[in-house]
Amino acid sequence: MDKQSLNPPEWAEPRRKPRINKWKLFGAGILTVAAFHWLAQVSPHCSHRHQDHHHNDRTTYPGEHIEWKPCGEISNCSVECSKIDVPIDQFHPDASNKTFNVPIIRMRGKDGSKNILLNPGGPGGSGFEFLHRRGEQLSTIVGDGFHLVSFDPRGINSSSPRASCYPSKEARQQLGSVHDIDIVKDGAEIYAWTHNYVRACEDTMGEHGKYINTPQTAADMNSILDALGQKDMYYWGFSYGTLLGQTYATLFPERSHRVIIDGVVNQFLWYQARFDMEDLNDTENVMDGLLKECIKSGDACPLSSMADSWEDLKDKFLSFVGELKEQPMNVYVNNSVYGLLDYQKIWYGALFPVLYKPQFWGMFAERMEKLMNGNATEALMAYGLDDGEDSDALYTVSMNDGLSGPLHWPQDLESLLDIVMPTFNRSVFAPDDLVYLFAKQQWRIPKTHNYVPRNGVETAHPLLILTTTYDPVCPLISARSAEAAFKDSKIVEVKGYGHCSVAVPSLCLAKHVRAFLYNGTMPANDTQCEVDGPYFKPNGTASAVSFEDPGDQAIHLAQMALARDPDWPWRV
Repeated sequence: MDKQSLNPPEWAEPRRKPRINKWKLFGAGILTVAAFHWLAQVSPHCSHRHQDHHHNDRTTYPGEHIEWKPCGEISNCSVECSKIDVPIDQFHPDASNKTFNVPIIRMRGKDGSKNILLNPGGPGGSGFEFLHRRGEQLSTIVGDGFHLVSFDPRGINSSSPRASCYPSKEARQQLGSVHDIDIVKDGAEIYAWTHNYVRACEDTMGEHGKYINTPQTAADMNSILDALGQKDMYYWGFSYGTLLGQTYATLFPERSHRVIIDGVVNQFLWYQARFDMEDLNDTENVMDGLLKECIKSGDACPLSSMADSWEDLKDKFLSFVGELKEQPMNVYVNNSVYGLLDYQKIWYGALFPVLYKPQFWGMFAERMEKLMNGNATEALMAYGLDDGEDSDALYTVSMNDGLSGPLHWPQDLESLLDIVMPTFNRSVFAPDDLVYLFAKQQWRIPKTHNYVPRNGVETAHPLLILTTTYDPVCPLISARSAEAAFKDSKIVEVKGYGHCSVAVPSLCLAKHVRAFLYNGTMPANDTQCEVDGPYFKPNGTASAVSFEDPGDQAIHLAQMALARDPDWPWRV
């Protein structure tokens, strides 16, 4: 696979992924695994290999219990891959000889002495794609003292067996869709379709399906550490990766030496509630922030010409989008490119994803200004032709983790509607993904874990918790829940908008990360960091900030690249 295929244009706008109980971050999906596993030919600080043995194309290192094989390059630095087999049930390893195969990828640091595990989010995020896409930037932020390690979690991407509800792509194309726009109008159809879908999930995955969950994946990370010959966990997890990190730190506090969770999921609600009722707590605040910054930026934001205040701009935008409910806009480009722009595509397909990534606010504003003035071509090309994505892994992990199936839900349609309808009033961005709700009600795969979150967990070293002030799906209040769950943990809050700290550049934040990883330095209570640079750049400039120190400038540019990645981080 060539470099271009793994690194899309820097300013490609976020695209919508299929929604679970909220909407997945930026579209473009997990890349086909076979191309990555051993054969990726792509082109961050890297080391020469000092191996113990090197035969054929396989390499081993002193103290490790694993063989590595070259699997591509990142910015002219070689990347190595391996794989391990883990027990189907990590908590009862002798009960079965069945396994999951978990692939691992590593980019060695020039002066690396420890491995730091990374998880990009999800559930369903591929560590292989993640490291190939953003290893260079993460290495710049973390520094040369760590090898970056990621993996495809059990059931995900190139791991096998996979979480899948269809035996083939052809079956998915034929059977894998249902009209799910309105829960009242479409409810009976979704209910009936989901009954077949959850049976297909159970039949396709067989015995392995019930062991695809977050606690098992957390235990798999110990298997990875053991293979690397490393006792202490160094970890940076984003979005869903914060749930994985919290689960790991609760199960294995004695090994949790440097755990960073960034863009926090409330684990208590994830595991113990029917709904996460706080995930959309700040979503409208982010939308308001977009509009406030637009008006403040003047000509740098095309939408600012349409109103004198952000409140007026909000009223005009909401009125325009509301009209699309009653009268979708037909758009014709040519005889092979045409379609409709309706409320769903603009509200959930355009606005909601861009709330995660402020670096795309300028592009969004430009397209919306044209659309609201009658020029819909760019909006159609960006938001109107989405084909959707495979959501089986997302559903499987979510359902297997939480309160799903007949033990926790009434099984008739009317009772389900009575439960879920009141939740639609919690946010202008609800209702949630309807198929998710019906699948959660009817899920057939039994829950096999007994993980229970708790407060006051004392880890080997306190956790570092990163968040923005206004995160559209992982609000600050969820970060506070993690702070209470782990003794002496501390929050660094970036005073801005977006999903995870990587949504915006902040040198202050990066320096806290380094101090924590290398020295164990904890921030003071209520530590806040400023965002470096404006949200709307004048004249389309990439960055309005420069630093005298070359190292600081390199970190800033790396953060800018992460902030512009349309496909990461992502959460359902």
